[in-house]
Amino acid sequence: MILHLSVEEKIDMQFAAIADGLADTGFSVTDNFISASEANAITSLDDFRTGLLRFKKAGIGKLQDKQINEGIRGDYIQWIDKTTAQPALQIYLNRADALRTYLNRSLFLSLKDAEIHQTIYPIGSFYKRHLDQFKKDDHRKLTVICYLNENWKEENGGQLRIYFKEGPKDFFPMAGRLICFRSDMLEHEVLPANRERYSLTGWMLDKEQ
Repeated sequence: MILHLSVEEKIDMQFAAIADGLADTGFSVTDNFISASEANAITSLDDFRTGLLRFKKAGIGKLQDKQINEGIRGDYIQWIDKTTAQPALQIYLNRADALRTYLNRSLFLSLKDAEIHQTIYPIGSFYKRHLDQFKKDDHRKLTVICYLNENWKEENGGQLRIYFKEGPKDFFPMAGRLICFRSDMLEHEVLPANRERYSLTGWMLDKEQ
Protein backbone atom coordinates (compact mmCIF):
# COMPACT_ATOMS: atom_id res chain seq x y z
CA MET A 1 0.00 0.00 0.00
CA ILE A 2 1.36 3.43 -1.00
CA LEU A 3 1.05 6.08 1.68
CA HIS A 4 0.44 9.64 0.53
CA LEU A 5 1.99 11.80 3.21
CA SER A 6 1.35 15.49 3.65
CA VAL A 7 4.22 17.97 3.59
CA GLU A 8 3.96 18.32 7.36
CA GLU A 9 4.14 14.54 7.86
CA LYS A 10 7.21 14.29 5.61
CA ILE A 11 8.94 17.08 7.56
CA ASP A 12 8.10 15.37 10.86
CA MET A 13 9.65 12.14 9.53
CA GLN A 14 12.80 14.05 8.53
CA PHE A 15 13.03 15.69 11.94
CA ALA A 16 12.62 12.33 13.69
CA ALA A 17 15.38 10.77 11.57
CA ILE A 18 17.71 13.69 12.33
CA ALA A 19 17.02 13.38 16.06
CA ASP A 20 17.66 9.61 15.93
CA GLY A 21 20.97 10.12 14.11
CA LEU A 22 22.16 12.75 16.57
CA ALA A 23 21.19 10.57 19.52
CA ASP A 24 22.93 7.49 18.09
CA THR A 25 26.09 8.86 16.47
CA GLY A 26 26.07 12.66 16.83
CA PHE A 27 25.49 12.92 13.05
CA SER A 28 22.69 12.95 10.50
CA VAL A 29 22.36 13.48 6.73
CA THR A 30 18.98 14.26 5.16
CA ASP A 31 18.26 14.69 1.47
CA ASN A 32 15.47 17.00 0.26
CA PHE A 33 15.37 19.00 3.49
CA ILE A 34 14.47 21.82 1.14
CA SER A 35 13.25 21.23 -2.41
CA ALA A 36 15.28 21.81 -5.56
CA SER A 37 13.09 24.80 -6.39
CA GLU A 38 13.61 26.28 -2.90
CA ALA A 39 17.38 25.84 -3.23
CA ASN A 40 17.32 27.42 -6.69
CA ALA A 41 15.31 30.39 -5.38
CA ILE A 42 18.07 31.06 -2.84
CA THR A 43 20.97 30.83 -5.29
CA SER A 44 19.02 33.07 -7.71
CA LEU A 45 19.13 35.93 -5.21
CA ASP A 46 21.46 38.81 -6.06
CA ASP A 47 23.53 38.01 -2.96
CA PHE A 48 24.55 34.64 -4.36
CA ARG A 49 24.77 35.63 -8.03
CA THR A 50 27.29 38.36 -7.15
CA GLY A 51 28.48 36.76 -3.92
CA LEU A 52 32.21 36.90 -4.58
CA LEU A 53 31.86 40.68 -4.83
CA ARG A 54 29.41 41.07 -1.91
CA PHE A 55 30.55 38.47 0.62
CA LYS A 56 33.52 38.78 2.97
CA LYS A 57 36.52 36.52 3.09
CA ALA A 58 35.95 34.05 5.92
CA GLY A 59 38.36 34.05 8.85
CA ILE A 60 39.60 31.62 11.45
CA GLY A 61 38.97 32.09 15.16
CA LYS A 62 36.65 34.46 17.01
CA LEU A 63 36.67 38.20 17.74
CA GLN A 64 40.17 39.43 18.62
CA ASP A 65 41.69 36.05 17.70
CA LYS A 66 40.21 36.08 14.19
CA GLN A 67 42.57 35.97 11.22
CA ILE A 68 42.45 35.37 7.46
CA ASN A 69 44.50 32.39 6.27
CA GLU A 70 43.85 31.18 2.72
CA GLY A 71 46.11 28.19 3.35
CA ILE A 72 43.48 26.88 5.77
CA ARG A 73 40.19 28.35 4.59
CA GLY A 74 39.13 29.87 1.26
CA ASP A 75 35.38 30.50 1.44
CA TYR A 76 33.42 33.75 1.33
CA ILE A 77 30.50 34.34 3.70
CA GLN A 78 27.65 36.69 4.50
CA TRP A 79 25.78 36.40 7.80
CA ILE A 80 22.00 36.27 7.60
CA ASP A 81 19.86 38.65 9.65
CA LYS A 82 16.64 36.70 10.21
CA THR A 83 14.67 39.93 10.73
CA THR A 84 15.47 41.21 7.22
CA ALA A 85 16.06 37.96 5.28
CA GLN A 86 14.40 37.71 1.88
CA PRO A 87 11.45 35.28 1.53
CA ALA A 88 13.52 32.59 -0.23
CA LEU A 89 15.92 32.51 2.71
CA GLN A 90 13.14 32.81 5.27
CA ILE A 91 11.69 29.48 4.14
CA TYR A 92 14.89 27.75 5.16
CA LEU A 93 15.29 29.78 8.36
CA ASN A 94 11.77 28.85 9.46
CA ARG A 95 12.36 25.17 8.77
CA ALA A 96 15.68 25.20 10.61
CA ASP A 97 14.01 26.91 13.56
CA ALA A 98 11.27 24.28 13.56
CA LEU A 99 13.99 21.62 13.61
CA ARG A 100 15.62 23.34 16.59
CA THR A 101 12.31 23.27 18.46
CA TYR A 102 11.82 19.60 17.61
CA LEU A 103 15.33 18.66 18.79
CA ASN A 104 14.78 20.53 22.05
CA ARG A 105 11.60 18.59 22.64
CA SER A 106 12.95 15.18 21.64
CA LEU A 107 16.58 15.35 22.85
CA PHE A 108 16.32 17.95 25.66
CA LEU A 109 19.11 20.07 24.16
CA SER A 110 18.01 23.53 25.36
CA LEU A 111 18.99 25.15 22.06
CA LYS A 112 18.00 28.81 22.13
CA ASP A 113 19.05 30.31 18.81
CA ALA A 114 21.05 29.85 15.62
CA GLU A 115 23.65 31.76 13.62
CA ILE A 116 23.66 31.13 9.88
CA HIS A 117 25.63 32.50 6.96
CA GLN A 118 25.51 32.18 3.20
CA THR A 119 28.68 30.52 1.93
CA ILE A 120 30.49 30.41 -1.40
CA TYR A 121 33.58 28.33 -2.05
CA PRO A 122 35.30 29.56 -5.25
CA ILE A 123 36.68 26.97 -7.66
CA GLY A 124 39.66 25.19 -6.09
CA SER A 125 39.12 26.54 -2.57
CA PHE A 126 38.92 24.38 0.55
CA TYR A 127 38.74 24.35 4.35
CA LYS A 128 41.29 22.23 6.18
CA ARG A 129 40.34 19.76 8.91
CA HIS A 130 38.88 21.51 11.97
CA LEU A 131 36.34 21.42 14.79
CA ASP A 132 33.51 23.95 14.83
CA GLN A 133 33.34 24.65 18.54
CA PHE A 134 35.74 27.37 19.69
CA LYS A 135 38.19 26.62 22.51
CA LYS A 136 37.11 29.74 24.44
CA ASP A 137 33.41 29.61 23.51
CA ASP A 138 31.42 26.38 23.72
CA HIS A 139 27.98 27.76 22.79
CA ARG A 140 27.94 26.14 19.33
CA LYS A 141 26.25 22.80 19.96
CA LEU A 142 25.10 21.59 16.53
CA THR A 143 26.54 22.32 13.09
CA VAL A 144 23.82 22.52 10.43
CA ILE A 145 24.71 22.79 6.72
CA CYS A 146 22.19 22.97 3.87
CA TYR A 147 23.61 22.62 0.36
CA LEU A 148 22.29 24.54 -2.65
CA ASN A 149 24.19 23.06 -5.61
CA GLU A 150 21.96 22.01 -8.48
CA ASN A 151 23.03 19.00 -10.59
CA TRP A 152 26.17 18.40 -8.55
CA LYS A 153 28.17 15.41 -9.76
CA GLU A 154 30.85 13.36 -8.01
CA GLU A 155 33.46 14.52 -10.53
CA ASN A 156 32.84 18.09 -9.31
CA GLY A 157 34.50 17.22 -5.99
CA GLY A 158 33.79 19.56 -3.07
CA GLN A 159 32.99 16.81 -0.59
CA LEU A 160 32.47 17.43 3.09
CA ARG A 161 34.81 14.92 4.71
CA ILE A 162 33.85 14.01 8.27
CA TYR A 163 36.24 12.12 10.54
CA PHE A 164 34.37 9.43 12.45
CA LYS A 165 36.01 7.02 14.91
CA GLU A 166 35.88 4.27 12.28
CA GLY A 167 37.48 6.54 9.68
CA PRO A 168 36.63 9.44 7.33
CA LYS A 169 33.51 9.52 5.19
CA ASP A 170 32.71 11.89 2.33
CA PHE A 171 29.41 13.61 1.52
CA PHE A 172 28.73 15.50 -1.69
CA PRO A 173 27.02 18.93 -1.51
CA MET A 174 23.80 18.08 -3.36
CA ALA A 175 21.04 20.71 -3.51
CA GLY A 176 18.60 20.31 -0.62
CA ARG A 177 20.87 18.04 1.44
CA LEU A 178 21.08 18.87 5.15
CA ILE A 179 23.99 17.65 7.25
CA CYS A 180 23.76 18.05 11.01
CA PHE A 181 26.33 17.01 13.61
CA ARG A 182 27.74 17.72 17.06
CA SER A 183 29.96 20.81 16.83
CA ASP A 184 32.17 19.64 19.68
CA MET A 185 32.67 16.08 18.49
CA LEU A 186 33.30 15.67 14.76
CA GLU A 187 36.28 17.12 12.94
CA HIS A 188 35.69 17.76 9.25
CA GLU A 189 37.05 19.47 6.15
CA VAL A 190 35.84 20.76 2.78
CA LEU A 191 37.66 19.39 -0.26
CA PRO A 192 38.32 21.50 -3.41
CA ALA A 193 35.75 21.54 -6.21
CA ASN A 194 35.93 22.36 -9.91
CA ARG A 195 32.86 24.61 -9.74
CA GLU A 196 31.60 27.15 -7.21
CA ARG A 197 30.03 25.52 -4.19
CA TYR A 198 27.08 27.09 -2.31
CA SER A 199 25.59 26.40 1.11
CA LEU A 200 23.80 27.83 4.11
CA THR A 201 26.09 27.05 7.02
CA GLY A 202 25.13 27.56 10.62
CA TRP A 203 25.22 26.51 14.24
CA MET A 204 22.52 25.95 16.81
CA LEU A 205 23.44 27.65 20.08
CA ASP A 206 22.61 27.18 23.72
CA LYS A 207 22.30 30.95 24.15
CA GLU A 208 20.59 33.85 22.36
CA GLN A 209 22.68 35.08 19.47
